[in-house]
Amino acid sequence: MNSYKFLVGWLVVMVALGLEASTVNSQDKASAPATVQVHMVITDQAVRDNGEVPLLRPENVQVKQGKNLLNINAVIPARGDNAALQFFILIDDTCDSSIGNSLNDLRDFINAQPATTAIGVGYMSNATIQIAQNFTADHALAAKALRLPRGNLSAMDSPYLSLISLIKGWPEQKVRREVLMVSDGIDRLRSERASNYPSNYSAGYARSSRNTMPTLSTGMTSMSPDVDNASTAGQRYGVIVHGIYATGAGRLGRNAWEAQIGQSGVAKITDETGGEYFSLGTQNLVSFKPYLDRLQKILDNQYYLVFQAVPKNKPGLQRVNISTQVADVEVAAADSVWVPVPSQAASEKK
Repeated sequence: MNSYKFLVGWLVVMVALGLEASTVNSQDKASAPATVQVHMVITDQAVRDNGEVPLLRPENVQVKQGKNLLNINAVIPARGDNAALQFFILIDDTCDSSIGNSLNDLRDFINAQPATTAIGVGYMSNATIQIAQNFTADHALAAKALRLPRGNLSAMDSPYLSLISLIKGWPEQKVRREVLMVSDGIDRLRSERASNYPSNYSAGYARSSRNTMPTLSTGMTSMSPDVDNASTAGQRYGVIVHGIYATGAGRLGRNAWEAQIGQSGVAKITDETGGEYFSLGTQNLVSFKPYLDRLQKILDNQYYLVFQAVPKNKPGLQRVNISTQVADVEVAAADSVWVPVPSQAASEKK
């Protein structure tokens, strides 16, 4: 009888423990935030250029969204079948024509690209772009489209509005999309013609009010308010922006203060979209070649990072932090990734 009572009591305890475990698991599932799958392009940047760096893998990459450590689905090298790249060379037409010698460096860079890279060429002026060559896998044709910048001013010269125009008109595809922006970064529309600029103008990507041009205590203009607009556009549509400094024409192009502010603007965009910025103070680079060689290493060491992000009530950019524990390697990536709501993510998969 005592054995029977012990057996019954043991079964009751086990059933109770099972129910408790089931309740705990249900609570864990209920408390776990819902996620959606997103992807972005990241770059493996070795601190030392000598020696081979191990491939990044899901187990040695971390993605954090706020305090949440996110699950990684895949880290796919942008090579072989996944090497497709659309690369647009965007040259500011206000650049001084003294960069002419560097055009041959750009031509060599274009011709050295693999067949998986489509090249486009355009020139910035009047707050938009003039397409010299649409995306093509014929690299000789793209190289031929390069010409000297005109070195003169138009009615509305803003490299940032031109960049936004390019990004907004760029059809979204599941390939890498990157820009090389050659400019002094000076927003002549804002700096020189601010009084004629519509007070209620908006480029559509502002993070806050852009109705006035910010000034420093000296009364001199600060960074263009459209820098944030362009950076946000790049992150929103997954376009990585790289930059090379080239001196500009006119009085502002000779102004060291304006040149430094322009450099800061382009550098901010490149950093926040996961790209690189190359400059040698406020003077023209002797040659673009060393910087284009570095850019080539960047393009050769990129990955598609696929992970589960936590959405909010509305789709939008969510800030993420991406890191690796691989020695002597740092990961370059955009500050934020576009996170849809679950219903949108499901429809995109279909």
